[in-house]
Amino acid sequence: MSENVLKVSGLKVAYGGIKAVKGIDLEVNKGELVTLIGANGAGKTTTLKAITGTLPACKVEGTVSYLGKSLKGTQSFHLVEQKLAMVPEGRGVFTRMTILENLQMGAYTRDDKAGIEADVAKWFDIFPRLKERAGQLAGTLSGGEQQMLAMARALMCHPTLLLLDEPSMGLSPIMVEKIFEVIRNVSKEGITILLVEQNAKLALQAAHRGYVMESGLVTMTGNAKDMLDDPRVKAAYLGE
Repeated sequence: MSENVLKVSGLKVAYGGIKAVKGIDLEVNKGELVTLIGANGAGKTTTLKAITGTLPACKVEGTVSYLGKSLKGTQSFHLVEQKLAMVPEGRGVFTRMTILENLQMGAYTRDDKAGIEADVAKWFDIFPRLKERAGQLAGTLSGGEQQMLAMARALMCHPTLLLLDEPSMGLSPIMVEKIFEVIRNVSKEGITILLVEQNAKLALQAAHRGYVMESGLVTMTGNAKDMLDDPRVKAAYLGE
């Protein structure tokens, strides 16, 4: 059996005459934390949305396979049943539900009541701020608190593959540190992760492998630690 959890081949995405993604290949193997870095507008978020089938009307070509099966035609809400979860850019929490209700929604594909309660307790331990506000509406939380909640909610389904889209965006340095600590810990638990992130340094420090995306193309790939030392990556993304 292939160790590939996710395999993207020849992916192209075009909005009318605008080619956002121009034929990329990438793969994420079991247990890996792989990061996709690049400047704003490089096509990173479009790539994640193409994987999950959440793009607006546009032309998509190429193949996306998850656990050896094509995702073509799979409606996005069925992905959670297949243990593929995504934390979207902008968090996407259910603003009119409480923190607790958001976490319970994350586990809607499960029916092990005791296990769900144990997982809620686990995430409240990891994010005490959420525990303090368990009955508060998610829409009233700060950006950092919403990011914590979005991550915890996605992990409530015990995903095989977790997609993270810009988890550090707009957060304070302390909050960014906390979010990356959780990302590293989740990776150590064996959950496979594809991380899209503008903070190239933190992303490459946490990842096993990396891909650099520029103007809809993958221009570099390799071991994350090696990429941290690469002069091109340093010049373009690390401010060195």
